[in-house]
Amino acid sequence: MAKRAKLPGGDETILLVDDNEAVWDVLIESLQNLGYSVILAEDGLDTVEIYRNNPNEIDLVILDMIMPKLGGHSTFFELKRLDSDVKVLLISGYVSEGEVSDLLRQGALGFLPKPCRIDALANEIRRILDDTKAPEA
Repeated sequence: MAKRAKLPGGDETILLVDDNEAVWDVLIESLQNLGYSVILAEDGLDTVEIYRNNPNEIDLVILDMIMPKLGGHSTFFELKRLDSDVKVLLISGYVSEGEVSDLLRQGALGFLPKPCRIDALANEIRRILDDTKAPEA
């Protein structure tokens, strides 16, 4: 039996934004097993409120594109208004390539189609967090 490669992890705080309970359970457990602290938001309005109330605490937002109350596109721009340096990884199963491309041009740092494998997610999270860290003085 092949030995599984160790997935990259970290100790950062991730705000997971998704309205699907089945997705939460798997992603939260997987991310916590990799060492991350995870905060859950069920819709865009919750996301904006949580981000606003936790300044400098959230290292990455994993943002589903299709949600009730405030969709991913609008949520992204609200987050950018709060913090121009917000780090956002987009995830979605049903979204147009144009919408994703637009948000990537506007500063989103990556996109993964759902369902995504946990190894792809773990690697993309580390890529984003490591690429955007301030250089050590």
